Amino acid sequence: MKYANIGGQAVMEGVMMRHKDRYAVAVRKENHEIEVKSGEHMSYGQRFHVSGIPILRGAVAFVDSLVLGMQTLTWSASFFEDEEPEAALGKKENVSTAHEGEQEKTSDKLFMTLTVILSLVLSIGLFMILPFFISDIFRRTTDSSLILGIIEGLVRVMIFIAYIVLISRMKDIQRLFMYHGAEHKTINCIEHGEELTPKNAAKYSRFHKRCGTSFLFIVMFVSILFFLLFFQIFPVESMALKVVCRILMVPIIAGVSYEIIQWAGRHDSGLVCLVSKPGFWMQKFTTKEPDLEMLEVAIASIEAIYDWREFQKDLTE
Repeated sequence: MKYANIGGQAVMEGVMMRHKDRYAVAVRKENHEIEVKSGEHMSYGQRFHVSGIPILRGAVAFVDSLVLGMQTLTWSASFFEDEEPEAALGKKENVSTAHEGEQEKTSDKLFMTLTVILSLVLSIGLFMILPFFISDIFRRTTDSSLILGIIEGLVRVMIFIAYIVLISRMKDIQRLFMYHGAEHKTINCIEHGEELTPKNAAKYSRFHKRCGTSFLFIVMFVSILFFLLFFQIFPVESMALKVVCRILMVPIIAGVSYEIIQWAGRHDSGLVCLVSKPGFWMQKFTTKEPDLEMLEVAIASIEAIYDWREFQKDLTE
């Protein structure tokens, strides 16, 4: 199986796919038509010339995917609100002056920036800082930093699993996870060299090694190792400094996890299968079996930016 260099995410009633500096979003509207929007998105790694630097490129790629993901999710959601899709993108046709248009674009960028920052803060608080404070409760029974570190890691994993399991029970989220499954199935179909049709894609697994769920699960385990090693080598007494150190290590943890997930996506060894298994287990919650119409939407998104026939031609040569 060859790496297709394409990824994406589920959006509201649709799928976003990305290949290099191109992306496309396909959405099944309420009238059952498929709306496709494609465009260019130069990654932050390319903009800041860090795409060739291991670990750093991973931290930057994480933020980059979060930004593009928020933008495309907002666009897809606009089809199911009172306002028109163009309004949500800040591209209203009835804008009276160029000045008003620029103001609206600036407002959209500010909103998106604040949304991304808030998402990062909440994620770090919930999955990095909260487990530390919970584990500190056990200081009454042990002074071992190693034991406290292990407890913190276990609490972090349990919070993550509980979060995924709880949101997977929400009805709207279940449809989102079905589109997530459609994203994976279509990519698996391409990478296995079969013609990309809804019926063919339906035969393939809804799990994928490069999935964002697997990435986050790897982040959980990498953080356990990093925090254990760091605080064993550099003991810190101050609670405030312990929190600051954890926050400062988040980009490094994300970068290392990115390198692991990319390596796993390109190989099929026994070790890779072992590393991928926990992520696959979590994908049982974050992906659901899609119907043929959902697979059709995912295919429309891929075909807007990616020549899968050319890719498969290379597989046979």
